[in-house]
Amino acid sequence: MSHSQVVIGVDSSTQSTKAAFTDAATGRLLAVGRAPHRVTGEGGARETDPEVWWDALRDAVGAGLKESGVQPSSVIGIAVAGQQHGLVVLDGAGRPLRPALLWNDTRSAPQAAALTETLGGPDAWTARTGSVPVASMTASKWQWLRENDPAVADATAAIRLPHDFLTERLAGTPATDPGDASGTCWYSTATGEYDAELLALLGLDTDLLPPVAATGAARVGSLTAGAAAELGLPAGIAVAAGTGDNMSAAVGLGFGGAGLLDHPVLSLGTSGTVFAATRTRPASAALAGFAAADGTYLPLACTLNCTLAVDKVAALLRLDREDATPGGEAVLLPYLDGERTPDLPAASGLLTGIRHDTTPQQLLGAAYEGAAVTVLRALDEVMRACGLDPAAPEVAGRP
Repeated sequence: MSHSQVVIGVDSSTQSTKAAFTDAATGRLLAVGRAPHRVTGEGGARETDPEVWWDALRDAVGAGLKESGVQPSSVIGIAVAGQQHGLVVLDGAGRPLRPALLWNDTRSAPQAAALTETLGGPDAWTARTGSVPVASMTASKWQWLRENDPAVADATAAIRLPHDFLTERLAGTPATDPGDASGTCWYSTATGEYDAELLALLGLDTDLLPPVAATGAARVGSLTAGAAAELGLPAGIAVAAGTGDNMSAAVGLGFGGAGLLDHPVLSLGTSGTVFAATRTRPASAALAGFAAADGTYLPLACTLNCTLAVDKVAALLRLDREDATPGGEAVLLPYLDGERTPDLPAASGLLTGIRHDTTPQQLLGAAYEGAAVTVLRALDEVMRACGLDPAAPEVAGRP
């Protein structure tokens, strides 16, 4: 199959990599190559070797080339959207010093609380970064590493986010974008730069961090000969800065300065995510006040327990997802992995309201209902960040 120009968009998520091959002229999706990841860790730990992401990217691109029939010479560019917040620490040769701490690793909750207090409380953080440190944020994870594995922290020559790590492997040059950088809690959404006071608080030097491109679409380099040989693509094609997965989703939905503003969307997967693009800089302690990929802002609420909680309850009851019925009097608080929104990293699940006639199908329904209520509460907060009243009829009735 012949296509004059093709671009590859890579989604490196928690569980897998997907490489979407798209006709650059028409926007038509030609194929999606996929490859799985491996997440390890017990209790609050969630880790993945960053080399797994690179291997999966290579395999997903290879699968996409095969499925689409696209000639490698037709590919003109590639960019990566990745899971946010993960901490990747590298040696001087760009190799990982340890597995990456993922966004849903909750071990750094004590460090997050201590950082919040040290700077003067939640409002002091939102004034600078738009977000308050919680266990998911990269700054909290870096502080955890400093305290729990100081030898690795001292040996660290570079710090990257997951998508930054892959972009640098592609282009050979360090780069990030405002959207993903805004999830670190050391980048200021007020100034659009790394915050020197926060870096000092964290014992960081800017030399450890990648330069921030103007937008996620900015070209930051060209595919190196080495990366090209591994991926089966032409050397020299454009590599864009890319962005975080939520910022990329906003672009795909047409959110931003050139599209929809102040229009929240729900994303239901392992986590439950609510976000909207807005020109109003968010500063709510209940939200992550991210930058978007295009210069607008992306207030976001993320719950750790969405389909993950439903699937766990279904597995315990040996039911399929579709077997649920309304929960009735049964109520399930679905905080099986702690929770991020609200910020309750040490919480656990709670089941109440069981009667003699409660059925397994109702318990599964209660899991669905608990996850839905948590996400809907987050939706209200995002709407308020956009200057909307969630109780107003004209807002509640919006399509």
